[in-house]
Amino acid sequence: MESIGLKLHGKKDLRVESFDLPDIKEDEILATVVSDTMCMSSWKLAMEGEDHKKTPDHLAEDPVLIGHEFSGKILKVGKRWIDQFHEGENYVIQPNLARDDTPFVPGYSYPYIGGDATAIIIPPEVIELNCLIPFHGQAYYEGSLCEPLSCVIAAFNAQFHLIPHTYDHEMGIKRNGNCLILGGTGPMGLLAIDYALHSDRKPEHLVVTDISQEKLDRAKKLYPSDEVNVHFVNVNGLSIEEQKAGLKQLVGGNGYDDIFCMISVSPLVTMAGELLNADGCLNQFAGPMKKDFSAHLNFYNVHYNFTHVTGTSGGNAKNEAEAAQLIAERRVNVAKVITHVLGLDAAAETTMSQPDIGGGKKLTYTHKKFSRIELEKVDPKSPLGEILEKHDGLWSPEAERWILDHEPDMTEQDTVN
Repeated sequence: MESIGLKLHGKKDLRVESFDLPDIKEDEILATVVSDTMCMSSWKLAMEGEDHKKTPDHLAEDPVLIGHEFSGKILKVGKRWIDQFHEGENYVIQPNLARDDTPFVPGYSYPYIGGDATAIIIPPEVIELNCLIPFHGQAYYEGSLCEPLSCVIAAFNAQFHLIPHTYDHEMGIKRNGNCLILGGTGPMGLLAIDYALHSDRKPEHLVVTDISQEKLDRAKKLYPSDEVNVHFVNVNGLSIEEQKAGLKQLVGGNGYDDIFCMISVSPLVTMAGELLNADGCLNQFAGPMKKDFSAHLNFYNVHYNFTHVTGTSGGNAKNEAEAAQLIAERRVNVAKVITHVLGLDAAAETTMSQPDIGGGKKLTYTHKKFSRIELEKVDPKSPLGEILEKHDGLWSPEAERWILDHEPDMTEQDTVN
């Protein structure tokens, strides 16, 4: 079977190309990919090429498919799995296989499985590790966003606090506590806000910072709450001491029980440690680019105030299943993080340009050919624009159905990058 996909041949060398898939073995599954959302991890992968810990050697001779936030439909099931999976079933993938013997995962390491492709072969290890998950949501883009939401769920679950008068811990953010998300208006920060507001364990106060008033205003509009006191704070131009004072004032002069650093900036991480209450937990969510990244931490507080530090890198199969359920039940609206939509032919340039493009998630429809569209700049009088207007400018199952049935008329868009 022929597939078309985005393959990494080396550093900064991404190519959309056709290739033949071999016949599946009895322990494999053939599937189509309908949608894939982009992660900055794919940009890092493209920058590093063979130096990335998850890529095999000799990419020039054996390129890999990239993209790890994808959803699609099962086409053919190998004999081993016919009692578990069925043709025509929609699926999502948890790419973090969490194996001790190899770092290789879908979207980084394989020639025949990755999100930026029209068809893939799902290898047995993905299925054996429960990382192939049926999806019952309303749209494929929702399935694609299960993976990033699973990363947020993993981070929230990794928080820990002492059970009073013991050295045992209760996992998760402190119920009815103070929660701070530093740099929280990017796509992962927005998903963290959504999860904090709609999971079973909610804080009393949720504070989100950023340096862009436009992004903060958008987040405030998208995430109102009657149950949680939510504050969106612009820290642009403020010194660390000014930020600390202002953030404490928002929660009655107290500190925070849970802090998530969505950016890797040493002074901010140091400040986060200083803002923690006793028994507070700091989560370095953002993956630092530099291996020697460090920040100051008060070890007096580690000893006497039980300061906790943790970090998470991706979710697992259990987190992915929870994400799929939350999305299918409409408890979390992941469409709020999508700002751009594109066809597979625009995937290479968009992947490489993510830091410059800005905005939220870039959603690729792998069977379509059209240039990248910025949703905010779609002509409201165009067919797609009218659909967006019906849904407050957000992507939606209706918009997905339209895009799958049509080739967007670029002349009807105000701007297409």
